[in-house]
Amino acid sequence: MEAERLSTKIKAVIDALPSNRVGVADIRDLFGQEGLMLLTAFLTLPFMIPISIPGASTVFGAVILLVGFSRLCGRSLWLPKRIEQRRIPTDKLRACLHQGLMFFHRLERLARPYRLKWFISNGIANTLNNLSLTTGAILLMAPFGLIPFSNTLPALALLFLAIGLLQRDGVCILLGHLANFVTIAYFAFLIGGGSVLIHGLFEYLSRWSA
Repeated sequence: MEAERLSTKIKAVIDALPSNRVGVADIRDLFGQEGLMLLTAFLTLPFMIPISIPGASTVFGAVILLVGFSRLCGRSLWLPKRIEQRRIPTDKLRACLHQGLMFFHRLERLARPYRLKWFISNGIANTLNNLSLTTGAILLMAPFGLIPFSNTLPALALLFLAIGLLQRDGVCILLGHLANFVTIAYFAFLIGGGSVLIHGLFEYLSRWSA
């Protein structure tokens, strides 16, 4: 698929969303089994802008995680009923997606097929890419939603990976791996900084109580 057609197809899916609420299963069915990477790119778009949908990172991250598992195992995408039946307000989702689509459109124009062919041309690379996809999904599901960039960074990694795999562009895939690394480093900083803050608070309280 050409880069221009990717954004066109995603826009067609946005326009096809029902008017009230949409189920995760409905979104999956709109893309079909052949469009799993396009579905992955679609699910990252709400996190490219500072408008959040409560619980979306957990639900969408879980779907992308199952996409990664299905690619690793070479099987069709399966979703648990609890995720399939999860429904999201369409108006909020559509507003986020339309704004995120502008970012995606600019990003996909940078993609060029068959750059750094090593990242797309052998079994080891494919396994590594699918593992990176599942890693990004787990990071997106991490409970840091209220902290700036905690959803944007892993979503950006997933978007780079999805576009790279769709366009067979090793540069985009490499950027996806790097974004995952940056996300892990950022989360480690948050956890480490939080631990120091809590330790300092306990020390202060113990001194104050004494």
